[in-house]
Amino acid sequence: MNKSGASQGRSASELISKRIAELGGWRGETLGRMRKLIKEADPDVVEEWKWMGTPIWSHDGIICTGESYKNVVKLTFAKGASLMDPARLFNSSLDGNVRRAIDIHEGEEVDESAFKALVGQAIALNSSGKSKPSKKANS
Repeated sequence: MNKSGASQGRSASELISKRIAELGGWRGETLGRMRKLIKEADPDVVEEWKWMGTPIWSHDGIICTGESYKNVVKLTFAKGASLMDPARLFNSSLDGNVRRAIDIHEGEEVDESAFKALVGQAIALNSSGKSKPSKKANS
């Protein structure tokens, strides 16, 4: 049984679709819905399959990962600490200096427009080559 490489030549998109189908229930629905929002926010997003089976969405660098656990679907933004989050979607991994995550529990909804705005900011940050957003003068 060979589980290395791209899992017998399947594309990352196929592997992500398979994971969503295998999860089923609310976790599969949630991961599928968030994937759809990412693709709506960035039709040119690249789907990847890394780190022992983690869905990754990238554009000039990692936007976010999509992990599923028993009680939560977690979307971790690689540079989340550098993104403005006025809707306060980030509710996990708040202590770190780089990443931020959105934990979605069964029955919870995520503000779609605010989520797409985070994806857009992450792409802009990746494309700029900067690690921190420019600060507006407060004086």
